[in-house]
Amino acid sequence: MAAEIRTFNCLNDNFGYLIHDVETKATASIDAPEAGPILKALEREGWQLTDILITHHHGDHVGGVAELKQKYNCRVVAPHDKTTAIANVDLRVANADVVKVGNLLARVVETPGHTLDHISYVFDTEKTVFAADTLFSIGCGRVFEGTYPMMWDSLLKLRALPDDFKLYCGHEYTASNVKFALTVDPDNAALQARAAEVAKLRAENKPTIPSLLGDEKRANVFLRADDPSVAARLHMKGADAAAVFGELRERKNKS
Repeated sequence: MAAEIRTFNCLNDNFGYLIHDVETKATASIDAPEAGPILKALEREGWQLTDILITHHHGDHVGGVAELKQKYNCRVVAPHDKTTAIANVDLRVANADVVKVGNLLARVVETPGHTLDHISYVFDTEKTVFAADTLFSIGCGRVFEGTYPMMWDSLLKLRALPDDFKLYCGHEYTASNVKFALTVDPDNAALQARAAEVAKLRAENKPTIPSLLGDEKRANVFLRADDPSVAARLHMKGADAAAVFGELRERKNKS
């Protein structure tokens, strides 16, 4: 196996991720919410941090960068938008750029909406996408800086990935996402099955990720804004998919 991935908790509800190239021993942290749990995970595995791959500038995704950079002198990779406050950046990347972590290849996909600088990292060989706060399991991120059409377009980019890709997202929001989705899409069998799975995982204090993109495409109402049945549930028959998505996001904001 070329890559190993470790998942752990950071802050209140952030996920921390390490991806490790077994051959070269290179290890990347996907974002750095806080240094402590990342340091513990590295120590537990006996790994050295070589890279931090940042998805966007929010503090709960970059708070640990400075301390980790100081300790490991690791490379910090960040979105190309230099107007955002991300410290210690060594490499700025844009859409379709490829970042090497040892022999692992991370393809950059620009996924703006939550923030204007948001990017996702796609490891095609490992069939893995780190989507941070763009796509959650059974949900999506709030649209703080972009527009609803922009966010919908970003979700479509991620939806276009193959069904057998694993989704690793930025936060453990799945239970609340399920609760909202069932108010819009109560008859969706895939969503009902995911709801039962999530309830069991959370009862056992286990993470609800990764999830398979194929399952998300069937169960995640935010990825189904162009499905006529979803528009009909919102009394928006015939509406543009981006408008349907916007209505879904507005309702989730208020839920």
